[in-house]
Amino acid sequence: MSAPDLPSPSPSPSAPAVVLVAPQLGENIGTAARAMANFGLTDLRLVAPRDGWPSERARAAASGADHVVDAARVYDDLDAAIADLTFVIATTRRPRDMTKRVEGPADGLAELVGASAAGRTGILFGRERWGLQNDEVARANIIVTFPVDARFASLNIAQSVLLMAYEWRRVALGAAPPPPPRQPPATREDVTGLCSHLVSLLRATGYFRPPHMAERMERNLVTIMSDARWDRQQVRTLRGVLAHLDPRGRARADPPSPDEEAVGRTADT
Repeated sequence: MSAPDLPSPSPSPSAPAVVLVAPQLGENIGTAARAMANFGLTDLRLVAPRDGWPSERARAAASGADHVVDAARVYDDLDAAIADLTFVIATTRRPRDMTKRVEGPADGLAELVGASAAGRTGILFGRERWGLQNDEVARANIIVTFPVDARFASLNIAQSVLLMAYEWRRVALGAAPPPPPRQPPATREDVTGLCSHLVSLLRATGYFRPPHMAERMERNLVTIMSDARWDRQQVRTLRGVLAHLDPRGRARADPPSPDEEAVGRTADT
């Protein structure tokens, strides 16, 4: 059935963004958009879609969810797509060789709904053939996996989006409004900057050795830093600490940066 010609709904302030990482077929993007619209999600973000954007195949497959397709935003990389988000779920069915917390849909979406009082949230979905890469999963706060039959665990993108969107709406409609945070939460952009700052200092000291383990060691640090529920004041304070430890930063004659001034300062309440 095609959808009736209805006005575009206003997005819920607590609704998560749906981030499709390197989707291949326009039809898959369209059916994912249709699944989003079924449950009131409208913020669709596409990271480097293989066949470009816009896509008439996506529009046709969306079966009337034009408001989702028309509002979709395209990004060159994942960091840009999630920069403004404060809590991110990575969906995956494969076991990962990393210390990332794994939850089922009910608990994972309950945590996301709770986090939505403090800032924007999002859910990552990977490529059709092999899902998300480890470096992409590392940037999320938690992993959510579905309790599918291990003998046939494959889900397509639209099925995964539908399951997560349904669970989000079920939890969100039944949840009491969470209390507002005392401090604004750090965005993924804030956390990525903190990770990059720490990694750059450690590289300069030769910390990442032996060389063949460097990439994995860096990813482990990103995983640890991404798991924490930082607020912006905490990130600013830690950036100030790192700037103070940087010999290049201590040697310059410039006035202290806002990050450096944040060291030791108590956050306003």
